[in-house]
Amino acid sequence: MTTFAAARLVAGRELRAKLRDKAFLFSTVSFLVILIASIAIPAMLESGPTKVAVTDTASVAALEQAGLEVQQVADTAAAEQLVRDGDVEAAVVAGPTVIALEDAPGEVVDALSTAPPVQLLDAPPFNPALAIFVPLAIAMLCYITSLIFGLQIAQSVVEEKQTRIVEILVSSIPSRALLGGKVAAMTLLAFAQTALLALIALVGVTVTDLDAGLLDALRPAIGWFLPFFVLGFVMLATIWAGTGALAARQEDLGSTSGTVQMIVLIPFFAVLFLRDNAAALQFLSYFPFSSPMAMPIRIFQGDAAGWEPYAALVVLALTAALLLAVGARIYEGSLLRTNTRTSFATAWRTRSTVS
Repeated sequence: MTTFAAARLVAGRELRAKLRDKAFLFSTVSFLVILIASIAIPAMLESGPTKVAVTDTASVAALEQAGLEVQQVADTAAAEQLVRDGDVEAAVVAGPTVIALEDAPGEVVDALSTAPPVQLLDAPPFNPALAIFVPLAIAMLCYITSLIFGLQIAQSVVEEKQTRIVEILVSSIPSRALLGGKVAAMTLLAFAQTALLALIALVGVTVTDLDAGLLDALRPAIGWFLPFFVLGFVMLATIWAGTGALAARQEDLGSTSGTVQMIVLIPFFAVLFLRDNAAALQFLSYFPFSSPMAMPIRIFQGDAAGWEPYAALVVLALTAALLLAVGARIYEGSLLRTNTRTSFATAWRTRSTVS
């Protein structure tokens, strides 16, 4: 059996095991439910324009210009009755005076208020609140998926070492095939889950017509996010496998994987806290451990030049190739040391006899 055939066999076994894993299926369904709810609930709550009863005809133009639904009535008594019955949210009578049931209707008051004209030189093409939510969603998706699937790779390696199944496996297939199969399977699952979430997000925004400007900005951001995510995950996957191989028991995994967890955690917080700093975010969009989050955010915000994603992707690919070699060496050097936890230095000096 060739190394490629053996790796494909391992990948198939890992995929079948994961697709039968209730925890994996539950997490995927949970992500989908949260995503669908976050798109559907705002659309459901959007019940149309605010309804206003009006007796003061001079206010009609201002209210309609503000996007409110105006219902003209004969007198103040009729307007008050509509408010009490809940048929309208407010009424505007002579004065003009605004009538409401319990709370002052901000939209109506703003429509009737005189404000100086405002000219925005760099106005976002979508709701400003989404400029905060979308970058947060991109960073969270990248961070959570990388951490969850990375830990699963490490746990799988430790389980095989702890039960000594790995000794049987490496006697039949090369250790690199075992590593390659695991990384390929987890990368495929992580990509499939992320791509499914991205597709549902795009479809949901399109169907609900949540914000046309948002859709135009979201398409290229998601399009670039997927290749950045795959390369970023591959970059860390072999390191996760190596940290799993350093541990002899599941209890050792917390200490052996601490550095990798920090490598995932620190860039995540750096992107979140520095996303409003253009210079810092530009640096983070080229730094390999943060570029899968930072570059799609810059593309969404319209701050990245056309050539920048390609350059950042090349840097990420080169770093991924380097860390693949490092992770593979650590994995091979510690895989068969099942009696005790292996140090990084020992694993680096030791090469597996089965390669």
